[in-house]
Amino acid sequence: MEARAVTKYVRISPQKARLVADLIRGKKVEEAYRILRFTRKRKAARFIYKTLASAVANAENTKMMDVDTLYVKEIYVNEGPRLKRWKARAMGRVRPIVRRTSHIVIVVAEE
Repeated sequence: MEARAVTKYVRISPQKARLVADLIRGKKVEEAYRILRFTRKRKAARFIYKTLASAVANAENTKMMDVDTLYVKEIYVNEGPRLKRWKARAMGRVRPIVRRTSHIVIVVAEE
């Protein structure tokens, strides 16, 4: 059995979030928590930690799975919609500013 959690519209680029997601893919949940707790230099670690906690809570409460035997089966970060802004430049011109968003999906399963 498996349980999943999804966090949408996170204001961080998918490329930066995937660096943190690669750290915990395939790890046991306790080890993944430990890795994310000490990866605080990366902003994405905070969002992935909360999504992982939600997936574990879903497994425990809705699927009645044992938390001690869970591992991160899948984790992927997809691109969400982009926020498009404009910045004034010299001689009346403008340049685009693209603020990227992410959708984080975590699937946990029993060993």
